[in-house]
Amino acid sequence: MINSMTGYGCAEGQLDGVTYVVEIKTVNNRYFKAKIRLPDSMAFLEEDIERLLRKELSRGMVNYVLQLRNIPANVLFDVDETGLKAMIERLGRVASSLEIECSVDIGGLLTLPGMLMPVLPDEEKAKQVKRKVLSITQEAMDSLKQMRAAEGAALAADLESHCEAIKNNLEQIRSRSTAVVQEYHRKLKKRVGGLLAAAELKLDEATLAREVAILADRSDISEEIARLDSHLQQFAEACRARQGVSANGQIGRRLDFITQEMLREANTIASKASDTEIARYVVDIKCRVDRLKEQVQNVE
Repeated sequence: MINSMTGYGCAEGQLDGVTYVVEIKTVNNRYFKAKIRLPDSMAFLEEDIERLLRKELSRGMVNYVLQLRNIPANVLFDVDETGLKAMIERLGRVASSLEIECSVDIGGLLTLPGMLMPVLPDEEKAKQVKRKVLSITQEAMDSLKQMRAAEGAALAADLESHCEAIKNNLEQIRSRSTAVVQEYHRKLKKRVGGLLAAAELKLDEATLAREVAILADRSDISEEIARLDSHLQQFAEACRARQGVSANGQIGRRLDFITQEMLREANTIASKASDTEIARYVVDIKCRVDRLKEQVQNVE
């Protein structure tokens, strides 16, 4: 079954009193693209997190956020005491040389680049944090995938309704196409017969049959009808396929290509069939295909 590219998942867990909160949001995108936001002290996890995201998701814009709560200040950052001391001494020398009084705002100095540094965990601690964060990420991912599956089910129902409408219109076109040539034959015979009667000439049935045959050949849309019907079957099969089986796990791209082919066949039918009733059915088909194209943009 198809999955939507829109979803949200959230999970949290604790390790040594620190709460780790993971949020994952996804929206539609032609390719896979991840935006990962981590605290500076957790930057070493970015590659592992992206690898997990790529393993679970094939398409979509992925926004990943990791937040830390209840974390002690001495664990969150460290002060470059040597650099801070050197800066204070330098400011004192400058004030003395200019013979001015200068009060040092240590809080302001801490905002300078490099004064506060993230505290990086040691190797053993980093392994524990990695296991915990990836476990929480997987929980959030499972929640996200459930939502995407639910959205996908709604998408599938909508796509199916449009395909059914296209199929009904196609059946009307198929039944109408057989009557178009016969109707053209009748109208042409009546028109030519009227013109020849005024000139007291006899209608050449062979010539009339030849003209009708030429029109029948030019307006034959049986192949286009068969191909469009085949595209509808392929579309339905792709929607029913398990993710990972169809189109290398990216069903949305396959569906997008099929809808392009549907529109191509509909345009050909409209150009070949010189019949107002068929044209009306084609217009409805093209509207439905446009709707399909719009909807499949959100299919993974």
